[in-house]
Amino acid sequence: MPVPTPAELEAARDRLLPDVLPGPDDPALRVLFCGINPGLVSAATGHHFARPGNRFWPALHASGFTPRLLAPAEQGLLPSLGLGITNVAPRATARADELDDAELVAGGERLRALVAELRPAWLAVVGIGAYRVAFGERRAVAGRQERTLGPTGLWVLPNPSGLNAHHTPATLAAAFGALHEAAAG
Repeated sequence: MPVPTPAELEAARDRLLPDVLPGPDDPALRVLFCGINPGLVSAATGHHFARPGNRFWPALHASGFTPRLLAPAEQGLLPSLGLGITNVAPRATARADELDDAELVAGGERLRALVAELRPAWLAVVGIGAYRVAFGERRAVAGRQERTLGPTGLWVLPNPSGLNAHHTPATLAAAFGALHEAAAG
């Protein structure tokens, strides 16, 4: 996938990125993955988690969610696996810290409505800070949450961005793997 030019990245600022959601012929939605917000590379390419160095796709594969490593451009295959992607905040930015709390809180409300409509088994938010603000859970920790949204369980995963050096590919795979095990059971 070609890397967007600086001009293409700037033109993608504030662009919205459509969700990846199941169609009528897809299996039930097992896990709806929820990023913080689209990065500029994702907005410019139209593919979630598309920035080079983002570890979402490798973690998804290493944890067993996908039968092979998918490229961001193959995101359309996810619904056939019972998976989807959305974001807390829809607006594209260069960094998640460009969002304010009001955008994350509004995103939490949108997520509640989307989950009520789609009824996934799990909503997995990738980013503890975004989850804490969007859902008003200031003391939440990564992993399975006690709180649910109706029948939908909530899970918080580490942010897979290459900018987040706190987690290695192995620890990301383990965190995603724990969710995969819960979603399979």
